[in-house]
This record gives sequence, C-alpha cells and structure tokens, in this order.
Amino acid sequence: MTERKPANVSFESWIDAQIRAAHDRGEFADLPGAGKPLRHHEDDMWWLKEFIKREELETGALLPEGLRLRKEVELLPAAAAALPTEERVRALVGELNERIDACLRTHTGPTVLVRFVDPDQIVAGWHTDRAALLRRLAEAKAEAEPEPAPAPRRWWRRG
Repeated sequence: MTERKPANVSFESWIDAQIRAAHDRGEFADLPGAGKPLRHHEDDMWWLKEFIKREELETGALLPEGLRLRKEVELLPAAAAALPTEERVRALVGELNERIDACLRTHTGPTVLVRFVDPDQIVAGWHTDRAALLRRLAEAKAEAEPEPAPAPRRWWRRG
C-alpha cells in the first residue's frame, strides 16, 4: 500500500481499486466478525465504552468536577476511617474543602451543588468509628489468645 495515487485518478476511484484488488487477493476472507452485523450502531460512543471496559479504566475521571467532588464527599467517612490520626483526617477534609472552593469559584461544566464539609463532624465520626474498631480488635485479640498451658510435671515430684 505504499504506491502513490496517480495524478489523473480521483481519490475515490483509486481507493475503490485498492479495495477491489485486496478483495481479489483474499485479504478480507478470514476477518473476525465477517458476515456479522456491526454492534452498537445506535450508540455513537460504543467504542469508548468498550475501551473503558476492556482496559478496566476508572470512569470517575470522566465526570465533571462538581460531580467528582460530590462523590468524594460521599466517600469521605470511609476514607477518613482508614487514617491513623485526627490531624490527618482534618488535613484530608481541609484539602477537599479547598478543592470545593476552587470548583465553586471557577465553575465550569454543569451546575452541581457541592457543599463544604464540616471537619468537626467528620472527626466525630472518625472517633466513633475508631473506638468501635479498637473495641473489635481488643475482642478479637482476647478470643485469639490461647489459654495458658499447664506447667509441665516433673518426674521427681509427686502430685
């Protein structure tokens, strides 16, 4: 397919000639899906959806900024529960609130109501979750501790 189009031939007829020659050589004979209808002919973005599914890509990056931030606000308690200290929780909430503020100031894309997050409320939930987690860990540790083994008997002692 490296040959150049002759000057006196239109692109359409030259391309048709190339396709006809390839067909005659049998290059289209064993293609996958031959004789089957094209899928997703009613959806213009089918190829993008299949690419995302095939590559297992995260679709959150495709959302507008406001929707992405609302999703982060919903997932914030779970993200905070994984953090070890209250300072880290407050830093996480502060960073999210800064991004919400920047989004509200620039406002591009669809209008989505995103409210600021109250750090004290998240920290209170973190303390509650943390206390429950520590209680469960202590219970699990107590259940996992084996009973002390009896002292070995010496052969020279009675009893």
